[in-house]
Amino acid sequence: MTPADLSRTVLHAVHRAVAENALRAPMPARVRVERTRPGGSGDYACAVALQLAGDAGLPALEVARILRERVAAEPGIGRVEITGPGFLSFTLDAPGDSDRAVLDAVREQGSAYGHGGALRDEALRFHHAREVRAAVTADAVRRLVVSQGARVRISCGEAGEMGAAGEAEWGLLGVTVDAYGTPPVTSPAGPSAPLIPVRPVPAGATARELLERLGPDATRWGLLRPASHDRAPLGDELLVQGEANPLFLVRYAYARTRALTRGAAALGFTAASDAAPAPYESPARPLLDLLADHPRVLLAAAHHRAPDRVARQLEAIAHAFFDFHDSCPPLPSGDEKPSAAHRSRLALAEAAGTVLAGGLSLLGISAPAHL
Repeated sequence: MTPADLSRTVLHAVHRAVAENALRAPMPARVRVERTRPGGSGDYACAVALQLAGDAGLPALEVARILRERVAAEPGIGRVEITGPGFLSFTLDAPGDSDRAVLDAVREQGSAYGHGGALRDEALRFHHAREVRAAVTADAVRRLVVSQGARVRISCGEAGEMGAAGEAEWGLLGVTVDAYGTPPVTSPAGPSAPLIPVRPVPAGATARELLERLGPDATRWGLLRPASHDRAPLGDELLVQGEANPLFLVRYAYARTRALTRGAAALGFTAASDAAPAPYESPARPLLDLLADHPRVLLAAAHHRAPDRVARQLEAIAHAFFDFHDSCPPLPSGDEKPSAAHRSRLALAEAAGTVLAGGLSLLGISAPAHL
């Protein structure tokens, strides 16, 4: 990564922070990075947090923290530190280290890869009508913001589906509600957090109808995959066992990664992310970039209360996985012996499977190991 690349990376982090309402400040035209002076920390440093602090109405150290969260996972960045009154200091990865760091992070964090603490200071209250799409969307939003550290309560209005049967069906969809009716805006302890309405376009069907026809996983995917302002297509195409069905594609990609692990075990080898000096061929690049970007996607989805962003991310990962798998098979064929390249390819395939399973879990959808 060159100084110009690093400057663009930091500027992009500022753009994201502003777009996600984490930072309210005018966009700088450019960000200046300089070689760290003798005795300083890291390879490069910049003072963008001090530059933005006044307009943002925040201490420079807080601005630096917001930007550090958005820069640290970028490919090529080994470490980001905050020094002095709010300087950002960057230590760059050696070539190839960033890819291994992504795979190591996925392996260490498992299905929690991409979870973080950006919303740890927030206590949120969501409110929705008693309608199945609103309930499922609120549940998925809860999962997303909790994954980023927020505390959440969900209340539900009294109109629409009623009765114990309706409650049981919502339970089959993984939906829980903390309170019914519109909660008060104040409590004995003082004013409560404002209510945040969850108002997707209604499904046009009840939970019972959808469960009987589609089952819980296809129902949730069908309700969550479109943006909340779009109508949710809930036809039988959600049950098609073919790659034209995005839900099947995502779950099939996950199942295929598990089959690769089983196949490798039968051949007597396991994954290794550092098995070769240059382990990842060019067909792997899109998949690696998507895995590296996954934490930012989850944070943006939480900020915007948009589980559809997670669904689209999983679709992109599934497509990239199959492109990689077909170009660079993780398992040897014929009389070929397992090599370092096979071990590194398997590591990438397993990381993709872990991220797919974690993303499906955030949407409340199961990830079967066999399809």
